[in-house]
Amino acid sequence: MQSVIDVNLPQNRYEIAIAPGSLDNLGNWMNGKESKPLNLGEKVLLVSNPAIFKRYGERAVKSLTNAGFEVVSLNLAAGEQYKTLNSIVKIYNTALENRLERTSTIVALGGGVIGDMAGFAAATWLRGINFVQVPTSLLAMVDAAIGGKTGVNHPKGKNLIGAFHQPRLVLIDPQVLKTLPPREFRAGMAEVIKYGVIWDADLFTKLEECEKLDQLRYLSEEMLQSILTHSCQAKAIVVGKDEKESGLRALLNYGHTIGHAVESLTGYKVVNHGEAVAIGMVAAGQIAGDLRMWSKEATERQNELIKKTGLPNKLPTGLDVGEIIDSLQTDKKVKSGKVRFVLPRRIGEATVTDQVPPEVLRQVLLQMQ
Repeated sequence: MQSVIDVNLPQNRYEIAIAPGSLDNLGNWMNGKESKPLNLGEKVLLVSNPAIFKRYGERAVKSLTNAGFEVVSLNLAAGEQYKTLNSIVKIYNTALENRLERTSTIVALGGGVIGDMAGFAAATWLRGINFVQVPTSLLAMVDAAIGGKTGVNHPKGKNLIGAFHQPRLVLIDPQVLKTLPPREFRAGMAEVIKYGVIWDADLFTKLEECEKLDQLRYLSEEMLQSILTHSCQAKAIVVGKDEKESGLRALLNYGHTIGHAVESLTGYKVVNHGEAVAIGMVAAGQIAGDLRMWSKEATERQNELIKKTGLPNKLPTGLDVGEIIDSLQTDKKVKSGKVRFVLPRRIGEATVTDQVPPEVLRQVLLQMQ
């Protein structure tokens, strides 16, 4: 059971391979024996975190070494609070010490935080070197590893420092999800639900038909493969049409505007990214309902699916609504001083608007306290 999805970009075309057991074959995917030749140099810097490297690092290094690559590894502290320029300097130092060249490759083995940081380092070291994503969390598999968004956080906002730098390959091994903590699995499901709401009504319906969605063990291998394939296809199509987020790609930020504010204001310690996105989707769905952009039934369907996945639908205790509204002004999507929201029109379709009345926004957030 294997899926290979093309991300069709004029100058940066690459493949997303979803292949069970592929971690042990990483080297052959990179040297072209399993796919098209990537013409990568021999030197590889594998960036991970201690927990992920303990589980999968040796297998990845062995595969790369057996395929003829010269490998050095670096483990960075896990967690959104460590997604900073200080961590990037550690990657730069390792790259310098091991004389990484423009033909060299940085491989990200981990979740979205590791992928974002490793990608940003690859984008900026020697003005850009090769980059390969090997995501180990569901959230990274369906979202963060695809599309070339890289970066780190600023104390005043999430992902304010970054660059677009597309990977040469995204290699997804669904089997590594077996060791993913249930909370992290649920976080990834938030992004899956997002695709169903904004783009893929069939995916949304498939999720509704599942009896339980809050743990991986409730999904068959076929259902998991379908979720990964549908989600990656949606992301690939959108990125292929709008690489630098000048229009259509903004739809992928559904739930993220308020979600990012919640993450930032709680110091990235109270809710994880997926939980924040779920809260943001509930808010965006209610705003759309209050503005009569989509039906009450659609709002209820979305919220029921979020509930089934075990994700939160309320703001964290003690979070001030005024602070959330103020924080939105630092969001990357602000244009001409106006906050832009992604709001749904129906299941499978959404739009971007800056016409959300302040009183509607405030009332929705107050209701979610």
